[in-house]
Amino acid sequence: MRSFLETPAFQRFVIAVIVFNAVTIGCETSSYLMERIGGLLHVVDRIILAFFVVELAARLYAYRGAFFRDPWNWFDTVIVAVALLPASGPASVLRALRILRALRLVSAVPSMRKVVNALLAAIPGMGSIIGLLALVMYISAVLATKLFGEVAPEYFDELPTSLFSLFQIMTGEAWPDIAAQVMDEKPWAWVFFVGYILMSSFVVLNLFIAVVVNAMDDNNTSAEEQRTENQLNAVLEELARLNAKIEAMRPSTDGGTNGHDSHTPTKLHT
Repeated sequence: MRSFLETPAFQRFVIAVIVFNAVTIGCETSSYLMERIGGLLHVVDRIILAFFVVELAARLYAYRGAFFRDPWNWFDTVIVAVALLPASGPASVLRALRILRALRLVSAVPSMRKVVNALLAAIPGMGSIIGLLALVMYISAVLATKLFGEVAPEYFDELPTSLFSLFQIMTGEAWPDIAAQVMDEKPWAWVFFVGYILMSSFVVLNLFIAVVVNAMDDNNTSAEEQRTENQLNAVLEELARLNAKIEAMRPSTDGGTNGHDSHTPTKLHT
């Protein structure tokens, strides 16, 4: 069973089923398609869900206790369990969560797993950057509330409003309109906005990219580096075998001196 589950053909089939299921769930959002083939889409959805349950049970049978040591198996189990929840009555909103099955592509495609593992490895560094960004936004929000609260109360009336406006400015959304409204009363306000955008968007946010790229470099060895490492290990193993053969062929040094002494001439006594 384990050999069958690990065959490339079966893994490609699972990926195809996941993609097809994501497409069918998307088709259910169309009233035109639901009027014509809605019943067929529901049947297909049930069949695919049954396939996921059987595939998960087969993996549990094949790997036994090792199944629970892999975090990706827990990830797949949670997604399938959410799909099995009742979708009637007050819990009908859970029916929309069936689209989470598309996330199984992350566990089914090795390259996606590497990206997610790199993102998880980058979380400690990203936490420090998030703290720095929150500090910059808080200081800027307090300054903006004090300086521009009376000029543009719809954007900087109170601290929560200022925080939301500064988050909007950080994303680059409509910040020229906000800045223009403030600069009508305070022409020097461009210094604040330019400095804040440079610090938040061009410095802090780019640090996120740097941390993620660094984590991916640390966790993902390139194919060329992997081949080089394999070749080096093969050379080291061959050298170890040759060294063992040389040691086995080396003569013993204990009997050499005794054999030499046995041939020394002795004096005859009359």
